Amino acid sequence: MSTQDPRPYWNPYLAGALLGVVLFLSFFLTGSGLGGSGGLMRLVAWALDTLAPHQVETNAYWAGIAGGPSSVLNHRLVWGALGVLAGGLTSGLLGRRVRIETLKGPSISVSLRLVAAFAGGGMVGYAARLARGCTSGQALSGGAVLSAGSWAFMFSVFGGGYLLAWFVRRLWR
Repeated sequence: MSTQDPRPYWNPYLAGALLGVVLFLSFFLTGSGLGGSGGLMRLVAWALDTLAPHQVETNAYWAGIAGGPSSVLNHRLVWGALGVLAGGLTSGLLGRRVRIETLKGPSISVSLRLVAAFAGGGMVGYAARLARGCTSGQALSGGAVLSAGSWAFMFSVFGGGYLLAWFVRRLWR
């Protein structure tokens, strides 16, 4: 970790354009778009199959995903998820932004912030599996192919986020 000042963020328009290029290349090279939950789900299935194979074999949901150690890791979404993690870490290191911290408002404790973050992450993860996909796949891949359902979903997500922000903003002040 560096003691130097962090480098400035990229121009968001340039970063968005480059994300569009990556999405195009994903469709062009693999025939499908981007998403995050599928790769993470397969990594969890691989970890469960490694640590508790009997539990995975007796659970129809996990057994259907696992299908053996080689098939789980031999999927483009797994390598996409690992690439996002590696790319994010590399970007943070190059931008001198890697540090251990808990971002929170002054009127909330660190422990409550962590509990809320893990609870929210768990709900989003469960909802993504229930919906059979995540918001990144829905917004990027579905929006890129002009799916009306994807556009309606994203307007709902952003609208819901703005409405909820009014109730939780006091925690950040």
